[in-house]
Amino acid sequence: MITKSRNIVWHDATITRRHREELNGHQSKLIWFTGLSGSGKSTLAHAIEERLHRMGCRTFVLDGDNVRHGLCADLGFSDDARAENIRRVGETAKLFVDAGILVLTAFISPFEADRARVRALLGQGDFVEVYCHCSLSTCEKRDVKGLYKRARAGEIQDFTGISSPYEVPAAPDLKIDTESISVEDSVDLVLSLLHARGVFAGR
Repeated sequence: MITKSRNIVWHDATITRRHREELNGHQSKLIWFTGLSGSGKSTLAHAIEERLHRMGCRTFVLDGDNVRHGLCADLGFSDDARAENIRRVGETAKLFVDAGILVLTAFISPFEADRARVRALLGQGDFVEVYCHCSLSTCEKRDVKGLYKRARAGEIQDFTGISSPYEVPAAPDLKIDTESISVEDSVDLVLSLLHARGVFAGR
């Protein structure tokens, strides 16, 4: 467990998140995509970022695989390692939100407790949980990375959906059936939610 130093003091910046949001013309939020590998999280997150970029919004995508190349390169896939992975991502995302950015994350994030900690870290209104629902059989059929096949063969341990559990969100802000809804329609659903919550009220 990491112990926080007692010799550090929080410094309050002169330029606040609200100043940055006013400059951007939109609120900052964390849009958290969760679901099985192959459920379409990354595809949807990047498609939404493209739409938001065309709208003139300031955005950034934190992708599960990409983060594990750097920030979380030292972590494995045990339950404890997964929890630490999500903790680091949550803290990083919070910095982006404070910077006035609409940050989108695409992580399996299989455990409800880990997702709840990130929600608590940012606050109820700043954490938008989008559950990408897709059956395991369809995710396995997609399997563009060949991970399910390797997990079934025992070559990958602690693989979510096969040898490690996925805890379905109890009350996500939005549930999208990525098995039957197109990417474009899924993007529309997420943007409609953001509009309804006043994210673009400054525009």
